[in-house]
Amino acid sequence: MPKIKLDQTSAMLAQCEAGKKKTDFWDNGENCHGLVLEVRSSGGKTWYLRYQDRYGRQRQHKIGRYHLVSFEQVKKVARRLRAEVELGGDPGAEKKAMRAVPTYAELAQQHLEHAQTYQKSFATTEMIMRRHIKPRWGNVILSEIRQPDVAKWLASKANDGLAPATVEKIKVMFSRSFELAMQWEMPGVDKNPVRGIRRPPLNNARDRFLNTEEVRRLQRAVAESRNPSLKYIVGLLLLTGARVSELLNAEWRHVDIEREAWFIPTSKTGKSRYVPLAPEALNLIASIPRTVGSKYLLPNPDTGRPFTTIKHAWQTARKQAKIPDVRIHDLRHTAASFMVNDGIDLYAVGKVLGHASQVSTERYSHVANERLMAAVRAGAKQQPSDW
Repeated sequence: MPKIKLDQTSAMLAQCEAGKKKTDFWDNGENCHGLVLEVRSSGGKTWYLRYQDRYGRQRQHKIGRYHLVSFEQVKKVARRLRAEVELGGDPGAEKKAMRAVPTYAELAQQHLEHAQTYQKSFATTEMIMRRHIKPRWGNVILSEIRQPDVAKWLASKANDGLAPATVEKIKVMFSRSFELAMQWEMPGVDKNPVRGIRRPPLNNARDRFLNTEEVRRLQRAVAESRNPSLKYIVGLLLLTGARVSELLNAEWRHVDIEREAWFIPTSKTGKSRYVPLAPEALNLIASIPRTVGSKYLLPNPDTGRPFTTIKHAWQTARKQAKIPDVRIHDLRHTAASFMVNDGIDLYAVGKVLGHASQVSTERYSHVANERLMAAVRAGAKQQPSDW
């Protein structure tokens, strides 16, 4: 291993020894102890700093290719790295650690595999990851994802017309990825760049209740639907106030005709509950044709499994009923409003709907207030008007 005073000229003249694949030229110490120029038989040349780490193992740190950097640049970097070694550092290990930092796409894959083991809404998680997060961050190294950039990106999502609740879901999922990365001690992640980004105030409540006439029009429309199950689905949603996912996954064994109740073993809140069945609901259930070989109340007749979506049939029906703004979830709101209008207290309504807390049921309080106001006005009409 030749030792020479390395400089611009000696580096330019250095040649690989005959019969060898490469020759290392070491600086004699005048410029930097451990500075090496590797010269290959192909003619390529590369600058390195070689040193011993704290455990006595020889390491090397690539500084740059000869034809891309000047000797003055090499000498400056080599001295800085040498000083780092003398102070107990290990530039090679740090560089190796940086190369080990994965991209977000790799983290996203692990996140999805983890979510699939317990999430019931995994399809939503996968969709948000695929449509929104990975296109922007998939190829970015985790250590390079910074909070200001994430904040600007989330703001752009809102400016693109996404609903505030959707942007919040994206933010929560992106944040969850980094929480998992820290839990798994993934290289390059020592903090969550999403945490601390302020959320704009959400006013996502949307109260749309059908009146009796709209329900009648909807009843006629679903009866004519090409999906024969739609009339049972819509009818039971209005008669029970259940979530559509709960109804689509309902099984015959959970319907107790004698107790006049439908058992829902699990729900959005993670709790089971019994839903009382009115005579109208029992009659509707009794009219549902059984699908041979299926345990579900309202399965897709082609698969015997629950419907993955009834979007097309629903959109056709609501258009025909002239209520194009009504979502299928609004049938749940409508069921609740009918209960409140009939004098049922909010606590009982919340129990029927399976709300985790009374706060969720408070959205129907104005319906109760309107009913009370109507009662007061009716009473006032019976009294003298000249108080």
